[in-house]
Amino acid sequence: MTVHFIGAGPGAADLITLRGHRLISSAPVCLYAGSLVPAELLEACPPDARLIDTANLNLDEIVAEMVAAHEAGHDVARLHSGDPSVFSAVAEQMRRLDAAGVPYDVTPGVPAFAAAAASLGREFTVPGVAQTVILTRTAERATAMPPGEDLATLGASRATMVLHLAVQRIDAVVAELVGNYGADCPVAVVARASRPDELIVRGTLADIADRVKAAGIKRTAVIVVGAALTAGQFPDSHLYSTDRCRS
Repeated sequence: MTVHFIGAGPGAADLITLRGHRLISSAPVCLYAGSLVPAELLEACPPDARLIDTANLNLDEIVAEMVAAHEAGHDVARLHSGDPSVFSAVAEQMRRLDAAGVPYDVTPGVPAFAAAAASLGREFTVPGVAQTVILTRTAERATAMPPGEDLATLGASRATMVLHLAVQRIDAVVAELVGNYGADCPVAVVARASRPDELIVRGTLADIADRVKAAGIKRTAVIVVGAALTAGQFPDSHLYSTDRCRS
């Protein structure tokens, strides 16, 4: 058997890969975070599948379910919101599965930052404006950030920055970024990206905290900071330039 770590996407049930959907539809055991994974995806599970909501389980309990399925010879669909490569807590599950001798693989999904970019109708890497995207978070109610990964240090590049799990600390985020980006730097907060109740708040570092509070956004949101959000005057990409096409 195999544990399939599957990126379930940012929220919309149809933003999942064909491979991910196929694995869900054939796995007799499915573990999912009920608060984050769309319920519609569970409709793809086999009628007699064992469905386990992991929202209230600790790591040991989650791994125990996967090991038990392995011992019973059952494949497992382990659904994670967004893409498993970032902020998914997959690494510690893999470490325990390695120790238990349980095989696994990973199917990528649409990450929250990509869904946010789509909702905003913006490219985060704009020629001559920003060619780097920083994906990060803050340490409030979470494990500490490694040395050198504080927002003030990361913001020195003025690259497009996407913060996960940070909207509850919007005042502190602004305070740490305004020195590098400036008070007039554009900001967008996208809550529940791709879902029917998606909410977008736009502003600058000067006013985004008040706008977010007024909108009542407290969780399931990403904060996007950087000039790429409003850039209008920039050079065309070399990819489709006349000079490149002639060469």
